[in-house]
Amino acid sequence: MKYLAILMFLGLFWASPVVYAQEDGTSEIKKKKIYTFLIDDNIDPRMNRRVQLALEDAKNKEADLILIEMDTYGGAVNDADDIRTMILESEIPIHVWINKDAASAGALISIACDSIYMAPGASIGAATVVMGGGGDAAPDKYQSYMRSMMRSTAEAKGRNPKIAEAMVDQNIEIEGITSKGSVITFSVSEAIENGFCEGQAESKKEVIEEKLGIKDYEIITYEISGVEKVIAFFLNPVVSGFLILVIFAGIYFEIQTPGVGFPLAASVTAIILYFIPYYLTGLAANWEIAVFIVGVILLLVEIFLIPGFGIFGILGIIGILVGLTLGMIPNDAFDFTFVPSGELFAALVTVILSALAAIGLIFFMAPKVNQWRAFSSIALATTQKREEGYTSSLYSNELLGKEGTAHTRLMPSGKVMIEDEIYDAYSRGEFIDKGERIKVISTEGTSLKVRKVG
Repeated sequence: MKYLAILMFLGLFWASPVVYAQEDGTSEIKKKKIYTFLIDDNIDPRMNRRVQLALEDAKNKEADLILIEMDTYGGAVNDADDIRTMILESEIPIHVWINKDAASAGALISIACDSIYMAPGASIGAATVVMGGGGDAAPDKYQSYMRSMMRSTAEAKGRNPKIAEAMVDQNIEIEGITSKGSVITFSVSEAIENGFCEGQAESKKEVIEEKLGIKDYEIITYEISGVEKVIAFFLNPVVSGFLILVIFAGIYFEIQTPGVGFPLAASVTAIILYFIPYYLTGLAANWEIAVFIVGVILLLVEIFLIPGFGIFGILGIIGILVGLTLGMIPNDAFDFTFVPSGELFAALVTVILSALAAIGLIFFMAPKVNQWRAFSSIALATTQKREEGYTSSLYSNELLGKEGTAHTRLMPSGKVMIEDEIYDAYSRGEFIDKGERIKVISTEGTSLKVRKVG
């Protein structure tokens, strides 16, 4: 009886978890949640935002660990610093699998991870900071900053800080590893030998199952949200170029038809859709948007308040073009050290071609606007002829064809002087400066219609 009671007790002890698991409907062994995302492009504000969103999503989904798939030649130092800081401060363990390359900023980010695994033929290192064009080395202040980050990051993860620093500085010589005059770039075997790689793996699955020893797991892959897809759409240079076209055309048509509202609304909407995506991705800074707004204000001051076209108009146009261009590229207050020359050229071409297209559209469409059905519903598109009884005139037909001078600036309305008499007048849409010669081309209505002579 004594032994039978012991056996029954042991049976209940071992069986109880199974019964509990069956009643609860859960497994005693919980699957590991493994969150994965890619770093497979230049390290810039857009990649910075991707990593931030991915890490936040991993935390919200209570991931047990994060596995980054890395393949990058590097990028901006400031964004690399942001990313490595986020990784170092992460409460969730983060591992990286280098699929091909982890160069420059990619090496810094990899070293910040808890463990590094590399695919056959992959490499890590070559972290010298170079100029935006990818050729010449950046000034020493940037090299010093990068050396410091590499060294401190390696120390934080228990790796050799001297080797990490030698990935940046070609003047550092480490016996048996590197000679003076070249920076360190490790192959897989060299990285393993020197403690900068925990092992070789041909796939993420091999990293998870063979290297990390996790058998029961589920993969959660970072997916771009609908909002991010919309942002990416508006970051397309073609879409940005179209928005720039709408901005310029909308401002012009609003000036020509004040009070209609639609051109101004279209222009303001285009400005918002242009700048917000670049602002959210960290490309457009507050001061760049301010430069654009100041440019618009200066241009409006030139058009409506100051006769002629001078310094305010020129500065306004420059401000608008500078704001639109710099908002597209990751410069740091006019510092283009780390801006790839291709990106700068693409931004300039996009803005200039869009502005030229807007000018062409204005000249082509302006005469046709009144013919649109949609426009005719908000504006009078037909001529109300005097002989049909629609119009009246305060002026004699004798003034028709007379010449005089602009007494005030016509933009397009103002006053003119003809034979020492002052009359209300308006132009055909052109701006006529004070003192310029004019000719009366219509006396219908309450103002003379004039054009510039010569």
